[in-house]
Amino acid sequence: MRHIFLALALSAGISGLSTPVAADSERYLIDTRGAHAFIQFRIPHMGFSWLYGRFNDFEGEFVYDTQDPSKSSVNVTVQTASIDSNHQRRDDHLRNQDFLAVDEHPAARFESTAFTPLGDGRYRLEGDLTLMDRTAGIVIDVTRIGAGEDPWGGFRRGFEGTTKLALEDWGIDYDLGPAKEVELTLSVEGIRQDP
Repeated sequence: MRHIFLALALSAGISGLSTPVAADSERYLIDTRGAHAFIQFRIPHMGFSWLYGRFNDFEGEFVYDTQDPSKSSVNVTVQTASIDSNHQRRDDHLRNQDFLAVDEHPAARFESTAFTPLGDGRYRLEGDLTLMDRTAGIVIDVTRIGAGEDPWGGFRRGFEGTTKLALEDWGIDYDLGPAKEVELTLSVEGIRQDP
């Protein structure tokens, strides 16, 4: 049950990008209000099954450089109290001092430091995740899903990323049996903004 704490990690929060955008760069707001972006996690439950969860409240944006994707960047902020494992008592536990301590640490933040194209629509996203006052570098394996015009006259671009977080790296030492790390899946659909 405490496994959910992991979700937070991913969430690695993002704060908005406020730096100028180059001519070939496109700025996208992550479409969280439209329910087209997700931060989900899973962790083994006693070696018998997977426990799944998500963070329901987050925001962020990314810049994608069409000519040189390596110049792209992303930042996200996650509200840790929004953790949701479909079980109220477990969620309350995940919010307390054993795991996310959401009263003292209400947000997790992620800010990218590198975005490396690997070919065939795959990328290596590196960045700093701040969770419970600890900041550490993480690596996210990213896959391009698609891009194009939407039915409402806008333009969207989507990616999916996965990573694993070791619980001990974030000061979580609650006895979860064999579970030592949490797996995160990030599905992001961005809406391009006018220059």
